[in-house]
Amino acid sequence: MKVRAAIAVFASVLLFGGIALVAGAQSPASDHPKTAGEQFKNIQVLKDVPADQLIPAMQFITASLGVDCEYCHVERAFDKDDKKPKVTARKMMEMMMNINKESFDGHREVTCYSCHRGAAKPVAVPIITAEVKTPEMMAGEATPPSSLPKPEELLEKYLAAVGGAGALGKVKTRIEKGTITAFGNKQFPIEIYSKAPDMRVSVTHFAQGESVTAFNGKIGWLQVPGRVHMMNSQESAEARIDADMTFATDVVKMYAKFSTREGEQVDGHNTWLVMGRNEGQPPLKLYLDKSSGLLVRMERYLDSPLGYNPTQIDYADYRDNNGVKIPYKWTVARPNNRFTVQVADVQENAPVDDAKFAVPQPPAPPTH
Repeated sequence: MKVRAAIAVFASVLLFGGIALVAGAQSPASDHPKTAGEQFKNIQVLKDVPADQLIPAMQFITASLGVDCEYCHVERAFDKDDKKPKVTARKMMEMMMNINKESFDGHREVTCYSCHRGAAKPVAVPIITAEVKTPEMMAGEATPPSSLPKPEELLEKYLAAVGGAGALGKVKTRIEKGTITAFGNKQFPIEIYSKAPDMRVSVTHFAQGESVTAFNGKIGWLQVPGRVHMMNSQESAEARIDADMTFATDVVKMYAKFSTREGEQVDGHNTWLVMGRNEGQPPLKLYLDKSSGLLVRMERYLDSPLGYNPTQIDYADYRDNNGVKIPYKWTVARPNNRFTVQVADVQENAPVDDAKFAVPQPPAPPTH
């Protein structure tokens, strides 16, 4: 992807995995949100879902099939039915919904990914691999549940590892400057401004303009020159986690239930997996280093009408700043893209103007 084209969709890549913002500029949610059928043209299968759930549903399809928007859609004319894959996709969605309705009491057990597994055409023959499953792998958990540490103990160790509640509470603002590596190995300057308790804005600088991702404590948005996307409630909830300057203190209050499992190895770190759950919501997965207690990976999910859209964040290069340990490096990965932020300079408790977190006005429509 050329840099000029990449900049035009950078905000959507960060949030939507490369899907164009077909709705254009959007305003904060109203008391009577529109359905997809009311806001978009030629919606047939997903017409009754909330309009802000259509893009996440499309993201789930692209991730499940390993394709881009243009595989099904005509570029710049998304409402057209000129391509056969689009007509087929409608039939497949209806088939999937009928299977779940008739065989699983309406629960979403079967999704696009159940068959496609990242391929446009499902593989019908089992693949032979060099890996041989061990009895432990086939049994599930290698560690008996009775010997697992309690999640509360692991979360307390995590809080202590980053400095404790007292030290975290003393940090009211944080300014981070560094580089973001995206679209292969292309690097761009980035600045991140955080203000307690939960305001955050990151600004990536391109030669052609700035890409902004922000959360003001209530709602989030993404902005590139000439385009603003207001986050829906789920997207804003994810942005709030990133903006929470005392996350290690607050996480225990965010979820009703926690459980512990043996975690996978993350960049050479052996981990415990602490999973937080709320009824009717996707889980939050925290991979905590068995030795240090630090958070080395977070996995979270956005629910869509077709399935969960995953985001994985790996944290590294922890350094001490006035008694608080923060990662100077993190990598955000989604099914179709990833980017890495490397911080070079950190200032804490420096003045940060609230104007940085002001909701932008939608761009004016073009004049003819």
